[in-house]
Amino acid sequence: MDIETLHLGPFKIKNKIAIRLFSALDDRLGVKEIVDDEVFEKIVPAHLGFWSCFGGISFFLFISQALTGMLLMVYYQPTIEEAHATVAMIMNEVPFGWLVRGSHSWGSNLMLVTIMIHMVKIYVSGIYKPPRELNWVVGVTLLLLTMGLSFTGYLLPWTQLAYWATVVGTETPAALPYVGEYIRYAMRGGEEIGQVTLTRFFAIHVMLLPVITASVIGLHLVQIRRQGIAGPM
Repeated sequence: MDIETLHLGPFKIKNKIAIRLFSALDDRLGVKEIVDDEVFEKIVPAHLGFWSCFGGISFFLFISQALTGMLLMVYYQPTIEEAHATVAMIMNEVPFGWLVRGSHSWGSNLMLVTIMIHMVKIYVSGIYKPPRELNWVVGVTLLLLTMGLSFTGYLLPWTQLAYWATVVGTETPAALPYVGEYIRYAMRGGEEIGQVTLTRFFAIHVMLLPVITASVIGLHLVQIRRQGIAGPM
């Protein structure tokens, strides 16, 4: 590796400290070869167009949701006494809190829209067919996980709209025979929606579902890299 200049794709790094640190990492993990082969030297098929961008946009929105969610957790308190007050404080008192909360709120809606557009494009193009049918199943799983994130996050501001929407959402599985009542009870943590419900939704929203979703996204990307991008219609 050139001591004076590090060539990483189209970029040139001349800082000696950065070069030494990268060289030490590259000697042990072969980072430069991986980055060059998988990022900078990867040829994008010519047939890809605007409608092929929505998978990447969905991934970007997931990263944005994770970052803005972490910032919101600095001030948010998941109690029925303080939840709404802390959200109001974030919106009105915390510097740029309105921007972070707005980005998180609208980002969840946009993520669902972009995923749906991406899946319609995949279906119309027939990309879901063998040998990529397993990746289609993974994609549907990601859609369900995203819907779960949206549903569990909707209650957290603890507004009237969020409360009654959760009432309707948790009543829906109760229509299932035999197991419906048990599912409703498990979702609410009791007969009524209260502190246990809020705590349960908060834990699922910020801990369980993001970890599962990130893992499934990783599997989705690995399958795409292994199978390659499908050809034109």
